[in-house]
Amino acid sequence: MRRRTFLTAGAAAVGATLLPQPFSVAAAAAGKKGVMLMNRIGPSSSDLYISNIDGTNERKLLVTAGYDYHASVSADGRSIVFTSERTGDGNSCLYRARVDGTNVQRLVGGSAMDDSGVLSPDGTQLAFVSTRGDHKAHIWVLNLRTNALRCLTNGSAVAGDPSLPDGHFRPAWSPDGRWIAFSSDRNTPWRGHDDGRGWEHTQELAIYVIRPDGTGFRQVASRTGYCLGSPKWSPDGRRIVFYEITTEGTWLAHRPEGIGKVESQIVSVDVATGARLEHTSGPNLKVSPQYVNATEIGYLVKGGAEEGLAYASGGLPSVKRPMRSPVWTPDGKSVIYQKVGFTARPVDTPLYSWDSSWEYRHCDVFPALSRQGRLAITEKQLGNSSIVTLRPDGSDRQVVFDNATSGLDPVLIAKGLAGAFRPAWSPDGEWIAFGLGGWFQERREMTAAVARVRSDGSTWEKLTDGTTNAGFPSYSADGNEIVYRVWGEDTKGLRILNLGTGATRVLTDEYDNLPDWSPDGKLILFTRKTSDTDFDVCTIRPDGTGLRVLTSSGSNDGHAVWNYDGRILYNSGMYGFRQEAALYDNTFQPYGQIFSMKSDGSDKSMLTDSQWEDSMPLYLTQDVLSQ
Repeated sequence: MRRRTFLTAGAAAVGATLLPQPFSVAAAAAGKKGVMLMNRIGPSSSDLYISNIDGTNERKLLVTAGYDYHASVSADGRSIVFTSERTGDGNSCLYRARVDGTNVQRLVGGSAMDDSGVLSPDGTQLAFVSTRGDHKAHIWVLNLRTNALRCLTNGSAVAGDPSLPDGHFRPAWSPDGRWIAFSSDRNTPWRGHDDGRGWEHTQELAIYVIRPDGTGFRQVASRTGYCLGSPKWSPDGRRIVFYEITTEGTWLAHRPEGIGKVESQIVSVDVATGARLEHTSGPNLKVSPQYVNATEIGYLVKGGAEEGLAYASGGLPSVKRPMRSPVWTPDGKSVIYQKVGFTARPVDTPLYSWDSSWEYRHCDVFPALSRQGRLAITEKQLGNSSIVTLRPDGSDRQVVFDNATSGLDPVLIAKGLAGAFRPAWSPDGEWIAFGLGGWFQERREMTAAVARVRSDGSTWEKLTDGTTNAGFPSYSADGNEIVYRVWGEDTKGLRILNLGTGATRVLTDEYDNLPDWSPDGKLILFTRKTSDTDFDVCTIRPDGTGLRVLTSSGSNDGHAVWNYDGRILYNSGMYGFRQEAALYDNTFQPYGQIFSMKSDGSDKSMLTDSQWEDSMPLYLTQDVLSQ
């Protein structure tokens, strides 16, 4: 494969410049241990709207709006249930309101992820998805009169292999209230996208039904190689409608580069016989189907020029506008939907804290703290992927490596696919090493080099020759060596560069990535591709002995770093998806959560429980923040 080089000139002086945007980390409140910085990939805003079925008279639905999404309408059309993160960014809870947007009341809350709530036809029960219990996405039923809770999908008759994705999503009540339909990836394997070669996983869903008391579980629709999602009942209760997309297509369905390249169809089955009927054909990604009346099925065209509401028979006019998760009112006169925003969260935006001892805050990617108490980040979310340093309180902000001088493609820089990634401080605080070149899917086409810049931004130099894709460096405890990863057609693994002699030695020759040298110099932490569909967190001694694989979930485990207390922080999807993959937007691994474990792999603990991709944590203790 032909490679594009990233740089045409050698080292050059780069003057430090002031960062134009405010960037500071406020001290945590009294009694807290400090702040945990982290990055979240997901919408930064979401609002519910209502309009006439033809798109006219559009207005915001709720009188007191928050971060609101995934609405459903009661059978009598008088109230809605919706998911909201108004208690904290990332903490999804369930609320009810009148259909006019007034009288907002919380129905389900807590630290678990709660989502996709739907009222029973008689209004006495609420079916919803929750990660409470074993952290997997299960279908629960809440009796609104007694507050009794029942999990429908964790019993022996339903539960799948816990080492596999094993999630349950999008419950829907039958019109007579006797059944709940839902989608599930239970007992399906972990699959990488791009025919198993990709890091991110695709999803295979089938449609199931179960009674509200947990009995009668059975599968009603599946198709080999396909994902079936978001079931809804016909008004007479005889059919269930859903979208159907190839399993491979669930990856492109939530990636920007997949718009216009993936399609799905709207299908229904007879619940009693399984007889199948395809209601659509042709291009476009079609999701969120619903019987608008006895003869018409509405759905969402997601992305592309045709984005908006469409109808299977064409008997109703389409409505072209950006939206997600539409639901039609029972009288067929109105439609409720959400509009989401992806404007970058400002640095230090408060997030919901699952650990009350710490305040969680949003940060740009790859934050790193020097031994002298100074921060460095890759400034990716502002579209330049330069290296920035500052004191935690925001003072003395400097761009120490300006990516505009790198010679990289500015279009790829703006997309976050090229730049100066993963800064690493030298122990004495005099240098910052980083990778410079193309990243993520661009590594197949582009080279990258390990470079370092003076911490005052006065000069920089390449440390590797740029003939392969080298990056993600980390300094040894004495500052004499740097470990980094190489990736290419003929080379892979971890390398250690001696800064004094210039000699490089091979540490590993597997598909290894993201090395991080322990502060005491005894271990190197890294991520290894252990199978076609699995990545795990490992450690190894700097001399190449003592390899230990610390995770074994079957999902992806990676992005591991050492914490200040000697524990390991990492990202994992070990509890499976939190939502149907095709419904996400602009994400890589939509279900990743942040975990902590001891250096030997024991005592694993989940630190976030959102339905978004959380990663890249950095703990700043109060003494660091007060410097």
